Amino acid sequence: MELLSNLALGFSIALSPTTLFLAVIGCFLGTIIGSLPGLGPSNGVAILIPLTFSLGFDATAALVLMTSVYYGAMYGGRISSILLNIPGDEPALMTTLDGYPMAKQGRAGDALVLSGVASFVGAFLATIGLMLLAPVLAQVAYLFGPAEYFALYLLAFSTLGGIASNNQAKAALASCIGLAIAMIGLDNNTGMPRFTFGNLHLMDGVDFLVAIVGLFAVAEVFIFIESHGKGSSIGVKLEKVRIPFRDIKNSFWTMIRASGVGFVAGVLPGAGASLGSFLAYMSEKSLAGPKGGFGTGVPRGVAAPEAGNNAAAGGALVPMLTLGVPGSGTTAVLLALLMTLNITPGPTLFTDRPDVVWGLIASLLIANFVLLAMNVPMVKVFVRVLSVPPAILLPGVTMISFVGIYSLTGSYFDLLLMVGFGVIGYVFRKLDVPTVPIILGILLGKHMEDALRRAMVLSDGDASYLFSSGIAITLWIAAVLGFFAPIFVRRYLRKPAAVSD
Repeated sequence: MELLSNLALGFSIALSPTTLFLAVIGCFLGTIIGSLPGLGPSNGVAILIPLTFSLGFDATAALVLMTSVYYGAMYGGRISSILLNIPGDEPALMTTLDGYPMAKQGRAGDALVLSGVASFVGAFLATIGLMLLAPVLAQVAYLFGPAEYFALYLLAFSTLGGIASNNQAKAALASCIGLAIAMIGLDNNTGMPRFTFGNLHLMDGVDFLVAIVGLFAVAEVFIFIESHGKGSSIGVKLEKVRIPFRDIKNSFWTMIRASGVGFVAGVLPGAGASLGSFLAYMSEKSLAGPKGGFGTGVPRGVAAPEAGNNAAAGGALVPMLTLGVPGSGTTAVLLALLMTLNITPGPTLFTDRPDVVWGLIASLLIANFVLLAMNVPMVKVFVRVLSVPPAILLPGVTMISFVGIYSLTGSYFDLLLMVGFGVIGYVFRKLDVPTVPIILGILLGKHMEDALRRAMVLSDGDASYLFSSGIAITLWIAAVLGFFAPIFVRRYLRKPAAVSD
């Protein structure tokens, strides 16, 4: 009864004309921001925060607007991933693996509708989980210390070979390159420069956005120039857009499972939607097996990461609201907003400011339906991007990439670095070396290093501390199996073929 009364309080706030209008506007702006390569939800929320102060919104209205932008950006990130093979943000990286091949097969509309439905399922279930399980899951997060986080990231890297390549060695090489790039910059503990070669521009490290735009957008331009537009997959014929009921039905349980995995990953502080998307995709790929066709344009490969990253976005709100610990980069920005509004997140927030918490939860439930209604009918608009001639589209994307990166960093060096990453991406694609592990290495490398350092400080340099809990040991075992299992599976699958020959 207490839950129902709190939810009734939330809907009384969320259904007010002002709050409802802000939720719709936030969803629309967020979708546009998420679809632009390189911006992402954290930058979108940060850019719009001054608007909340200039218009004099109260705490509930400001939080509803910003979280609606957050959810909308998570939806929008899939658009450029599917249409252009350029992730709109980090979590949408995994969507490129099957979403872009589906577009190349003439099923861009199907992929966009399916991903929109999967995003809705993940975000809706995560909001329900936020409402029902926030206090309980906040306690689970306490079980993860530095040793557990290090093992979790090790598990992520050890299974990278199965993401985008059938060659474990090439995937491992790409992962090591990504981790090496993540080490560039000033050391967090000592302040000593690492791998900067005396260049002041590298003191702050390599910006993830610079790397991802270079490896994907600029490299795509080089591939197009080399082929002179022949066989370009961007200018595919515009197909009739319809709702793929069969794909949605066949992917239903994939969405449910991926939502659970993503939500748990989001609850873990620091893990965020990127890891949730990755774990959701990998778990479904493992269930499907080698015959599942993941990476070739299968609908389940689109549904899993989209449900996972949107569920993780909702899960990341749990530690922010209950512990005052941001679960992702975007929730860190939201946390700063709350603190500026004189609201202290923590265990007492649900009792001290129930209007804020339950107004937010009710608004998120409404925002999910708004986003579903907004994204499915607008698929035709998004798919029309494919009808633009590649000779016009690719230079336009490149211009947006350059302008976007320069507006965020204000550094000409980052533009040169982006072009350098484009050359690396082009060469690696010619050598069939996957670039996804490089991106994930840059993204997660710092977090992995920080977890290892905290573990060594707490244990006074005792490496056995990394195996000090059942959770850590389980993750270590899973990491070893995740690295070696694909090798033996491929050998086993080749044996019958050899015998039949």
